[in-house]
Amino acid sequence: MIELLGILSVSAMVTFYALERRSPLFILAFALSCAAASLYAVLIRSWPFAAVEALWSVIALRRWLRMRSEPLRKEDG
Repeated sequence: MIELLGILSVSAMVTFYALERRSPLFILAFALSCAAASLYAVLIRSWPFAAVEALWSVIALRRWLRMRSEPLRKEDG
């Protein structure tokens, strides 16, 4: 059962990372999936992986907050 958490969280990370440019909500989803991967790492006692995933979660959350506060802009071609 715990392996399922790891598989789903890492799969979600990859998927949401690929979709980040489409919407800030995908950045938030990436941050949450990184947090889930960090939780998985804690549960299996993989402390370096837990720390790195927690850091990625914080970085993505900060990016999401920044993107939310920026006005919408039209991208060039």
